[in-house]
Amino acid sequence: MALAAQGFGQRRPRKVTARDLAATIRRLGLLQLDFVNVVVPSHYLVVFSRLGPYERGALHRAIYGGKDFTEQWAHEASVVPMETWPLLRHRRETHISRPWGFDEIMAEHHEYVETAIDEITTRGPLGAADLPDPTHTSRRLPESWYGSVPRAVLEACFGRGQLSVTDRRENFSRVYDLAERVVPAEHFSRAVSEDEARRALLLAAARGCGVGTAADLADYFRMKVGEAKPRINELVESGDLRAVEVEGWRDTAFVPRGAGLPPVVDARALLSPFDPVIWFRPRTARLFQFNYRFEIFVPEAKRKWGSYVLPFLYGDRLAARVDAKVDRRARCLLVAGAWLESWAKAAPVADALAAELRALASWLGLEGVRVGRRGNFARSLSAAVRSGHRAD
Repeated sequence: MALAAQGFGQRRPRKVTARDLAATIRRLGLLQLDFVNVVVPSHYLVVFSRLGPYERGALHRAIYGGKDFTEQWAHEASVVPMETWPLLRHRRETHISRPWGFDEIMAEHHEYVETAIDEITTRGPLGAADLPDPTHTSRRLPESWYGSVPRAVLEACFGRGQLSVTDRRENFSRVYDLAERVVPAEHFSRAVSEDEARRALLLAAARGCGVGTAADLADYFRMKVGEAKPRINELVESGDLRAVEVEGWRDTAFVPRGAGLPPVVDARALLSPFDPVIWFRPRTARLFQFNYRFEIFVPEAKRKWGSYVLPFLYGDRLAARVDAKVDRRARCLLVAGAWLESWAKAAPVADALAAELRALASWLGLEGVRVGRRGNFARSLSAAVRSGHRAD
């Protein structure tokens, strides 16, 4: 149920269309943005996992080329359907959107806030690099992740809902415009109470999860569990959610109205560390008995698996994991290490994973796949990759 809700219960299309891309984002409810480019920025991989090869420019156009989607702080920085924008208004207005610190920025640089808004109002959509230097302070903020006063102020105005993102440039930097010029009027002016908004977000989370505990549903849009539980109870009372028991789970789970058991899921997909299937690690462990940690910020000597490890979904279970990166100089997809779960059979998983790695490498415009020696699965996977290349 969890995998089918995420789009893994159907075959990948032969040719991915703009409609497929939009439908995937809507099915997920949101698409978390992450631009770490070890393999490919995460949001591109999340879509590839479900649809297979597609034109990356088409995803950019689907997100920024119309009025169907917008960026907002949802589950971290995310793309959301435009109709979700008013559901997050209470978070923007009560200053609980992430990252924190927007109040301090806007207070410290209140004169520059006016400058930025005036520039965008007059000149149209702008990025941080397009704005003038502050009058009374340095442009740079060397000890802040924002890097500069213009970027900090734009991010703060975006977090508070004055500005919206209208595009991303080639270096992934945001371009901002006045929110009322980006968000269609019916969504910009729509008034939603805090409780109504939370119910709608939790229902979207339930549809994205397929089946999940209160903690699972709350995490989907980064809500506190204590805030979520009363609204979940109301959704149960209204019949929009149904409370169920899941064998092996201590907590009550919830499924959306009309949910049933899907056909057998027979997926073959590499999952981004920021894929909704695995982004809430306690749920990953409960669903798949798969312990996963993103180790890119862990010192190299303390890493167990590697810096950018992708779990491999085989059928309806996580069967293996690979430490992957693009070797741009050698123009290949490098798998520095590979590990097989104890229950899985090496030969069929190796063949399926090798095929998915080759498809990923081809989609990224690389010339092949190279497997290193680390991990209990490296030898089997390397042989399957070599065998597949000979077959090609």
